Amino acid sequence: MSQPVWRLIPLLEAPGAVHMALDEWLLDQHQHHSYPPTLRFYTWNPPAISLGVSQRQHIPAHWPHLTWQGRPIDIVQRPTGGRGVLHQGDLTYAVITSDVVGSREQVYRFLCQFLIEGWRQLGIELGFGGENRHYLKSPHCFGLATPADLVTTAGTKLIGSAQLRRGQAILQHGSMVLNPDPALYEQVFQTPAPAPLPAISSISDIVAQLTEAAARQFGCQLQPQPLTPAEWQSITAKTAIDH
Repeated sequence: MSQPVWRLIPLLEAPGAVHMALDEWLLDQHQHHSYPPTLRFYTWNPPAISLGVSQRQHIPAHWPHLTWQGRPIDIVQRPTGGRGVLHQGDLTYAVITSDVVGSREQVYRFLCQFLIEGWRQLGIELGFGGENRHYLKSPHCFGLATPADLVTTAGTKLIGSAQLRRGQAILQHGSMVLNPDPALYEQVFQTPAPAPLPAISSISDIVAQLTEAAARQFGCQLQPQPLTPAEWQSITAKTAIDH
C-alpha cells in the first residue's frame, strides 16, 4: 500500500504577519479545497512577539515599545492560543492535517512525537511538560511548561506548541528556542534567557532531521513544493485584509 503524500514547504524566512496568514491559509485550503496535509519550518524576519488569539488585552505595558538593533519588535496575533513567544533565534514548525483521533492532549502528543524523535537524533532528549495552573496568568509562553510543551531532561522548555481545530482539520505550530539574544530576551520577559543548547547542527540540519522523523511518524512521503506565485498572491491578499 502506497504512503500518503504530504506537502513539505521549504524553510522560509518572512515577517510574522505573513507567517500567521500563511498557516491559517494552509489550514483553510486543507479543510475546504483538498490541499494535502502540510509540514513547514520557518524563521521570522524581522523579529517579533506572537500573541495567543485571546491575549491582545493582556500584554505587558512595555512590549509595544520594544526595539532590537534599532528596529521596533513586531507584535503579531496568532490564530492559535497560548501566551507570548519571542521569535528571534528560534525555529518554528507548522503541521496542517486532519482526522487525528483523540482528545486535544492526545492530538498534541501524536503531532509532537516527530519533534521528540528528531531532536533525539540531534542528541537532545525531550519529554512533555506537566499541568501548570499558573500558565494563563503569565504573558510568557516559555516561562512555564504545559502538557502541550516539550522540555529537556533538565526541565528547560525547548518547544512550545499551540493548536487550532476547524472541523476535522488541525493546525499545530510551535517555536523551538535555539539561540535567542540574551539581552533582548531579558528585555522582553524580564528574566534571564535559557541556557544555550549543547552544540547542535545548523538550522538546515535540524530541519532535515525533523523532516525525516515526520515522514516516519506520519507514515507519509514528504514532497518538497515551494509556494507558487498564485498562492503567494492569495496569502498576500489575506495579510492585507487582516490588517
